[in-house]
Amino acid sequence: MKNFRNFVIIAHIDHGKSTLADRLLEITGTIEKRKMRAQVLDSMELERERGITIKMTPVRMLYTLHATCYTLNLIDTPGHIDFSYEVSRALRAVEGAVLLVDATQGVQAQTITVLHAAQAAGLTIIPVVNKVDSQLARVPETKKEIALLLGCGEGEILEVSGKTGQGVPELLEAVIKKVPTPKEEMQKTNGFRALIFDFKYSSHAGVVVYCRAFDGMVAKGARLKFSAAGKEFTVIEVGTFSPEETPADSLSAGEIGYIVTGVKEPGVASVGDTVTEEKNPLSALPGYARPSPVVWASFFPESGDEFDALRHALGRLRLSDSAFTAEEESSGALGRGFRCGFLGMLHLEIISERLRREFKINLVVTHPSIAYEVLTKRGKKMTAYTIMQFPEHGDVEEVREQWVAAELISPPEYVAQVMLLLGKHEAEVGETENIGNRLVVRFGAPLRELMRGFFDELKSVSSGFASLSYRLLPELRKADVVKMEILVADNPVPAFGRVVSCRSVEEEAETAVEKLSKILPRQQFELKIQARMNGRIVASRRLTAMRKDVTGYLYGGDRTRKMKLWKQQKEGKKRLAERGRVEIPAEAFVKMLQ
Repeated sequence: MKNFRNFVIIAHIDHGKSTLADRLLEITGTIEKRKMRAQVLDSMELERERGITIKMTPVRMLYTLHATCYTLNLIDTPGHIDFSYEVSRALRAVEGAVLLVDATQGVQAQTITVLHAAQAAGLTIIPVVNKVDSQLARVPETKKEIALLLGCGEGEILEVSGKTGQGVPELLEAVIKKVPTPKEEMQKTNGFRALIFDFKYSSHAGVVVYCRAFDGMVAKGARLKFSAAGKEFTVIEVGTFSPEETPADSLSAGEIGYIVTGVKEPGVASVGDTVTEEKNPLSALPGYARPSPVVWASFFPESGDEFDALRHALGRLRLSDSAFTAEEESSGALGRGFRCGFLGMLHLEIISERLRREFKINLVVTHPSIAYEVLTKRGKKMTAYTIMQFPEHGDVEEVREQWVAAELISPPEYVAQVMLLLGKHEAEVGETENIGNRLVVRFGAPLRELMRGFFDELKSVSSGFASLSYRLLPELRKADVVKMEILVADNPVPAFGRVVSCRSVEEEAETAVEKLSKILPRQQFELKIQARMNGRIVASRRLTAMRKDVTGYLYGGDRTRKMKLWKQQKEGKKRLAERGRVEIPAEAFVKMLQ
């Protein structure tokens, strides 16, 4: 193992991790130049289209330095905060981390968050400034920020360009010299144990786990089991990544590779779990936790005929992503669907987009919400995941909600606008700190407020220069929220309702009814669109009835003939309004919930 090096690249989203990984693969000869393409480790179409890493990708590279051949195992990790747990497990699978900072953007909030996790895992940190070839690069300022963050000298910070390859050979040499070699904790005869940091599903081979072997050795035919799930299986194949899956005779302690399990049940494999021998099991590696969904939304097929297809598609996605949950539910307006839980807004967006692209299912997605803990006046405690589960206002004694502790980094010139934004979203601002020419603002806020357009507004008021990272606080806090219902022709439409802050309910209500009034088609009678809170109407719009000239065929004669027809038309429209049944088209739900 003395010539092995295991490391990750950690950085804020869009700081150039995947581009740097491309150059590493090219310079080490892992991929021939004629086969190179941009973001070669990002295999999903969605990743390549958006220029972000969603799925972790490991790769094994061979590199010769001073006549010695070294095996370098790299894990390209996601940069978005939604996948922080997955990143933490990848950090436990390696000994070193390349801290990558974009020279045009400087240190960002997620950079600090992942750095602290890497330091807590005891990793060797190699600081690197990327995009030094850009005309907008602020190399000296960025180096100063990194030096203040790490407490190191500016001369220790490497300069690279993932685009041109400048400085990449020096980075490879630094990885070889500074990252420690893997240490086998136990002798090979004492059993096998490996940490799962990712997995995928194959329709032929079942679940394929990506793991780091810590103890012993495993080969084809061995009997292993998942420590948390307790599921046993026979190893069908083991191998490494180069970067495609390459079968090997065995996988030994210190190596990073894959194990084909043959398991075809959802929920068995999970990130952070341990695989060990069935007959001689070792204790599970520390740090495992079931990812808990924090954002909830309901998925309904636009056509009721696609319900079974949606159920099948969610089951398939669950095989390769156990972090989201799905439970069947029904709505009077939308029919049968599934209430789903996600790690964050990006996670929700990815799953819904994959359903549309990979399974060709047209979806109606309800407004995302968080889970509220509700104490009723009868003393019953319940958890409300959707507006339909939230009790009526007369039954609610107290509501508690999830809060976050957040760090926001911004250039000083935008701090005034940022503070106004934090006040608007009910944040409690704490201490501030300078890192170079940037200001770090720490604050607490309700999780629901981060989902109320906060990230888009932050990008707007800071011209894209501010960044945010957050972590969930363990304790729930009292929430000043209320159930807002949207009524169409006096009938509530659950898909349009939501739980909102009492401070912003009137603003939210006006926005909702105004938008809906522009989306709904006109009816034969005057249509009322209203927002209701605590039993009273707080916003209202009226759609005028479609008009038809019922007297158009008449000519001459007494005016009383026309008045009789007008009266009959008026009474007919009144009867239609009393029935109050409006068929809301599926496209109206889609437009309203976008």
